[in-house]
Amino acid sequence: MTRAATAGRLPTFPVVLAGAAAFLNIYSTQPLLPLLTRTFGASTFEAGLTITAPTVAVAIFAPFIGRLADRLGFRRVIILSAWTLAVTTALAATASTLPQLVFWRFLQGVATPGIFASTVAYVHEVWPPSHAGRATAAYMTGTILGGFTGRAVSGLMAADVSWQAAFVALAILTGGVAAVLTMWLPREPTGHAAHAARAGGGSIGHLVRNRRLLATCGVGFSVLFTQVAMFTYVTFQLAAPPYSMSTVALGWLFVVYLVGAVVTPFAGHWIDRYGHRTGIASAMAIGGAGALLTLVPWLPAIVAGLALCATGVFTAQATTSSYIGAVTTSDRALAVGMYSTFYYAGGSTGGALPSLFWKSGGWTACVALVVVVQAVGVAIALTQWSASRPHHDEVVVS
Repeated sequence: MTRAATAGRLPTFPVVLAGAAAFLNIYSTQPLLPLLTRTFGASTFEAGLTITAPTVAVAIFAPFIGRLADRLGFRRVIILSAWTLAVTTALAATASTLPQLVFWRFLQGVATPGIFASTVAYVHEVWPPSHAGRATAAYMTGTILGGFTGRAVSGLMAADVSWQAAFVALAILTGGVAAVLTMWLPREPTGHAAHAARAGGGSIGHLVRNRRLLATCGVGFSVLFTQVAMFTYVTFQLAAPPYSMSTVALGWLFVVYLVGAVVTPFAGHWIDRYGHRTGIASAMAIGGAGALLTLVPWLPAIVAGLALCATGVFTAQATTSSYIGAVTTSDRALAVGMYSTFYYAGGSTGGALPSLFWKSGGWTACVALVVVVQAVGVAIALTQWSASRPHHDEVVVS
């Protein structure tokens, strides 16, 4: 049976929900950062550790969990990780000091790659290659909705109740998603387990043999660096005069993510039709233009710039995630795990490195850094990725 033969009953909605679960929590403290600095008497760097800690955890553990998913099955690891994430999110609400909160945030990061790596690999295992871009875009739409929901709920709950209540609300949402995935996410094709058992190699082998996968890891680093740097440090910019935005207003700022939720499915069709290099070049151009637009000292322009930047980031992530499936034929969860290490290392760096630029040159210096990193990412893709369009042959898997 081919994957295309099952196209009428592909589990798109559960994949969207898995994407939402993966990003519901990991950046949920971004609108809380000014509040956390005041509550704990912390510096911007110390408060930023609530973003850095989970991304560091993902970077460390993603390849190991990806290897585990290749062995145990994608569905099983997705569901187990979703329930674990719900529990660790609830435990974050019990923190009474900033170091305790950072610890629970780190454990949230440990649980996240089981959803991220496994779902992207699941997509390439279940969908036909001709529709992989669209399926990955559906997953990315879920990540966008999850990212927006997590930040909005966090900002609202912290403003109206407390920052601890924000984690309680997110834990309930994550548990609900985990329950739906348990009921509705189908198993991958029956041939997967046998194929995974035969698959060999490891992280070093993948890197040595697959130059395009390594290049994709570098592109991923720049993608998440851009997202985290922009949306972390803009909160400090907008919380200060002349904007003086409140915590709840900063939470609603992430409504710009919904623009990406609308655009990304169309980007998936664009990737399937015109290829990955065209997709990544377009994405980085949009993101770079958006970053520069935020330098205009007018709130509507800043919001518009953030919307463009988010759209570029999400399109780029859909492109790179789809490209991984195009350049790997075995151990896909491991490959995605490797990519995740670089991707979240970029996020960790994006959460920490701009603090140095913030001190010396403020928001302008942070934006300049982001644009340079984006330029490096697109240069890697254009010089190292294949110029051909995606392969559209059907693959027999069972």
